[in-house]
Amino acid sequence: MAKNIQMPDDPVDVYEHILEHEDRDTQGLAVALDKTVKGIGNVVMWANILLITAIVSQVALRYLLNQNYPKLDEIQWHFYGLVTMIGISYAMVTDSHVRVDILHMQLSRRAQRVIEIIGILALVVPFLYLMVDQGWDYFYESWRVAERSSSPTGLPGRWALKAVIPASFVLLGIAALARLIHDGHALLTNYEEERQGKDLRLVFWALLAFTVVATALTFLVHTTEEKLVIAMFLTFIALLFTGFPVAWTLAGVGVAYCGLAYLFDNGMMNWTGLEETLTGLDYLTLGAVVNRIYSTMSNAVLVALPMFIFMGLMLDESGVAERLMTAMQRLFGTVRGGLAITVTLIGIILAASTGIIGASVVLLGVLSLPSMMEQKYSPSLAAGVVSASGTLGILIPPSIMLVIMADQMALSVGDLFMAAVFPGVIIGTLYLTYIFFIALVKRDVAPVPEGATRPDWAAVKDVMVAVLPTMALIFAVLGSIFGGLATPTEASGVGALGATLLALGYRKLTLQKLINVLKSTFNTTAYIFAIFLGATVFSYVLRELGGDALIEEMILGTGFGPNGTVLIILFIVFLLGFVLDWIEITLIVLPLMRPIINSLGMDIPGFGAIDEPALVWFVILVAVTLQTSFLTPPVGFALFYLKGVCPPEIKLTHIYKGIIPFVLLQLTGLAFVFLWPALATWLPSVAY
Repeated sequence: MAKNIQMPDDPVDVYEHILEHEDRDTQGLAVALDKTVKGIGNVVMWANILLITAIVSQVALRYLLNQNYPKLDEIQWHFYGLVTMIGISYAMVTDSHVRVDILHMQLSRRAQRVIEIIGILALVVPFLYLMVDQGWDYFYESWRVAERSSSPTGLPGRWALKAVIPASFVLLGIAALARLIHDGHALLTNYEEERQGKDLRLVFWALLAFTVVATALTFLVHTTEEKLVIAMFLTFIALLFTGFPVAWTLAGVGVAYCGLAYLFDNGMMNWTGLEETLTGLDYLTLGAVVNRIYSTMSNAVLVALPMFIFMGLMLDESGVAERLMTAMQRLFGTVRGGLAITVTLIGIILAASTGIIGASVVLLGVLSLPSMMEQKYSPSLAAGVVSASGTLGILIPPSIMLVIMADQMALSVGDLFMAAVFPGVIIGTLYLTYIFFIALVKRDVAPVPEGATRPDWAAVKDVMVAVLPTMALIFAVLGSIFGGLATPTEASGVGALGATLLALGYRKLTLQKLINVLKSTFNTTAYIFAIFLGATVFSYVLRELGGDALIEEMILGTGFGPNGTVLIILFIVFLLGFVLDWIEITLIVLPLMRPIINSLGMDIPGFGAIDEPALVWFVILVAVTLQTSFLTPPVGFALFYLKGVCPPEIKLTHIYKGIIPFVLLQLTGLAFVFLWPALATWLPSVAY
């Protein structure tokens, strides 16, 4: 018999409300597990403050005392490793992971719970067992030999950081168990409210259709390994549409295909009529990914990730955007389309100071959309301006995407930051030009507000007061990188401190806001790192199956020449952006392209200062292409962020219609960089 409970009006509170009822019925076991994970996470997240302190101390000691301390460098990535590894379990209990919501959001809560239970048991549990077992061996061997830093002046006890690996996966297992208890109890209790929505038949038919397509595509290749590669990719994409988190889908599919390859290697799949394989994949070889996970935990480049995220979130809390919006509206009040121009300019400033797409889109939407509707702006134009302006942060440095790309392609973060400046400015300028002309040609889409007054010197002064502190912070961060005064990691720590001081100066920082920023930083860093973990397993199995060789052979086999090959790759990335997030594409697809680009022998100008100008140029092309993935349905995250905060008169059709010209403008900017590579390579060369 279905149980009826009174549900809250706010959908955000529904999950917590149900948990309260479950907690009483499950005698507190699930909530005890939740509180354990959350309690540990709430303590560990403060390590980000220690990380900022360690980075700023390192910079200060170097410039004040002309001293360098390797211990401080290692302390930084110890804190980073601790935050990221513990964070993945916190992200699971708070359900903060990235997922593809196209079908998932249409399903009833009951169907979603069934998918989560199956996903945890089939995809997460095997991965957890592998990581705990192999992670323990990895840690024990380090502890047995008393492993210490490779630097004579580094930290002793290297095993201490390696102990985080098995411990964090045990904690993740506790988080998964808590989810299973909540879901299982809700299914048994049979809440009537959880039956609202479509059932699992929607997912079943979608998976069946995908299976037919996958089977057909495997006939295009000949060897068993090639068939497994294609099946592996398509299985991953198919399971994404169930709505199960991307990170654990990647990890689970990787483990599953490792087991499948082992069966083919040992003649246990002869009944399929396919030949045996020689991949060498088995339980122990897959355990090698533990070392890769440790390398990611101790990656000095990736330490910049939580710092840039913290910096962006803290700036959002500081009230900078509100000050800019108020001041610039006075400055552009009498210009047709002035509010849209203001939003775009603020988007550019936020892009150069945050790099957090979700925060920028939501903030711009909350601040500007009600005013745009009040001034009778076209709903499509208003939605398009906010969505596109908010996505500039993924390209304009400091960009967390460029940090990850630099790591994956073994390039300098500073080079990519400098290489992205001109393309980012060009796209921002294209936005402004389009808004200016569309407002002149179609006077009803962006009218001048009634009662607007001409700007005076007081308005200019207000803009300067609002802009200068933020611009000073941007120049401090990017200028120190471009001038060679600090590494990107050091600049990120200084930027995080600067954003905090700015919030203090504006009297906006409270203890609760600091805790909110730390929690958001903890969650965001965790779900990105969780995808790192999943992609590590997936990519390892894919390479062992010969996936990199197959993809290289297929792309180079098109016979379109160097420029044609780059265009084919960009087209593939553009299409993948419709169904995949930029993180998956960056971690899985981008590294496979490095040998292809190197083999093309393209004569890209490096001006005698850049070691691999073709790679720098190519990565910027991919970055611009991936920026469009935030705006292209069905997985365009900027569209979902905006839909959550836009006024009721702006419908989803308005959003889809509004982003079309901005996607075309982004592709125009992409064409500029493709035709004139110096737009990406000249500035990095000048710095050196």
